[in-house]
Amino acid sequence: VQLVESGGGLVQGGGSLRLSCAASGFTFDDYVVGWFRQAPGKEREGVACISNSDGSTYYSDPVKGRFTISSDNAKNTVYLQMNSLKPEDTAVYFCAADDTPQIWVVVTADIQSADFGSWGQGTQVTVSS
Repeated sequence: VQLVESGGGLVQGGGSLRLSCAASGFTFDDYVVGWFRQAPGKEREGVACISNSDGSTYYSDPVKGRFTISSDNAKNTVYLQMNSLKPEDTAVYFCAADDTPQIWVVVTADIQSADFGSWGQGTQVTVSS
């Protein structure tokens, strides 16, 4: 399983970025894919997840209404469209994937407890004020 993130960068507050997570080495349709972020000195935070089997999505409260997660199963790629960015969105963003049967239940109950098995290397997002 390999996950490669791209699309990070520097953007002004109020701007937009689209992150991509390209996956290989597994049957994409069977997996839940999530985006997480970690800012300096802070714990890793769950941002959004998508179930590739049925398209269900989950968003954490800080990003709800601003971020959109989507999946192109034909391209084995998951996207995170980030609009109305704020300086507090600054972090390294990671994508993660897992096909454990209970993973979606855990995500929707408490994303911080979700134990994803595969992770990408991360991409830096910096939002200036």
